Amino acid sequence: MRGHVVGLVLLSAALGGCAIGSGLRARLVRAPNPCVDQVLQVYFEPDVAELTPEGRAVIDAAAAGARACRVKAVEVLGLADAPGTPAANFDLSRRRAASVSAVLAADGLPPAKFRVGAAGATGAVAANGAAAPLRRRVDVTLRLARR
Repeated sequence: MRGHVVGLVLLSAALGGCAIGSGLRARLVRAPNPCVDQVLQVYFEPDVAELTPEGRAVIDAAAAGARACRVKAVEVLGLADAPGTPAANFDLSRRRAASVSAVLAADGLPPAKFRVGAAGATGAVAANGAAAPLRRRVDVTLRLARR
């Protein structure tokens, strides 16, 4: 008899715990907050400012994820490799930033929040003379918050 009583007490505690546990689980297990700042890098072919299909896919995916959020700022910085003249590299990095910005705007991000810049080849060569790899890109930072 005593075994049955202990069993019923344990069963009641377990069932009661399930109700509490499932409520706790619901509070702990939720989808991650998609409205956190995102940093992405969009790469380009050498000496080109047109987006590759892969670059376009990176931008489209980031913009789609940002649609549910309040966009505080969109920072776009164009970069270029070291080879070439400083003027040509600056122009190339500016055109790359403009190319990415145009797609972000077409994807629905608010252009009024954009801060677009170009660095050219600045920083493309280290103090020891070594060229920094893969500077054929645009760095994008999406500053996001919940609505």
